[in-house]
Amino acid sequence: METLKEYFETIPSLHRSLILAGGLFFFYLIEYVIPYVNLSYRKPNHAGINIIFTMTTAVVNFALAFLIVWACDYVTAHKTGVLYIFPLFEWAFVLGGLLLLDLIGAWLVHFLQHKIKWMWKFHLVHHTDTYVDATTANRHHPGESVFRFVFTAIAVIITGAPIWLVMLYQSLSVLLAQFNHANINISGKLDKVLSLLIVSPNMHKIHHHYQQPYTDSNYANIFSIWDRLFGTFRTLDKGKLIYGIDTHMEVKENDNLKNLMAIPFQKYRSPAGSKFEGEEV
Repeated sequence: METLKEYFETIPSLHRSLILAGGLFFFYLIEYVIPYVNLSYRKPNHAGINIIFTMTTAVVNFALAFLIVWACDYVTAHKTGVLYIFPLFEWAFVLGGLLLLDLIGAWLVHFLQHKIKWMWKFHLVHHTDTYVDATTANRHHPGESVFRFVFTAIAVIITGAPIWLVMLYQSLSVLLAQFNHANINISGKLDKVLSLLIVSPNMHKIHHHYQQPYTDSNYANIFSIWDRLFGTFRTLDKGKLIYGIDTHMEVKENDNLKNLMAIPFQKYRSPAGSKFEGEEV
């Protein structure tokens, strides 16, 4: 445990970059071998826009990193936060911290982005991707990157997570996002087992179905428990799955960087919506 703490407390920026790039490269290659669905697109061309959004996210995170450092220093110095209310064994401290960081820094902000119109206009850039693969995990408008970063800082204040735990959480968050967005085929039985604990690829694909209310389900990033607990877990047959968002299905809107950057400032479009055909668990 001490080795884990020491590593993530002082993790070099290069190592964090390698985690991001290495995970993306790994899942990107696996998609060629065992694709979940056969997407009729040019993978390198498709990756271009998503890689640009990856870089803008990195810039936002770098610019706001001082907020996380300040929050971690404060809670550590004052021993304040949910994790300090009860004495916990080390592994319980780690697991509890990861669960709460995931709840506030991922599930909650994601849920709110689907419920608050002006936040949704930033987030729907992520949903405009009609070819969901590993690179989609990093397709976030810079405005949304700010939302997620602020909520991570709030999560630190509430939980009392030290810097090493936050770095561990962010590393896992990046890898799990790439994993559950990746266009990889996992057997139904294995996927169901995985989805009892973590967000599996099949589970998250439903979130990228082009129509609400499927879009408004399976919000979690690392732990699937939050969707099951809050009643937002859904299933949908693979054959009925269509990627994208019904308000922006034209290529000139969902595959044009200039337009994608401008979407949050364009007139709001109401989604068509649909009835659930899948299963609520």
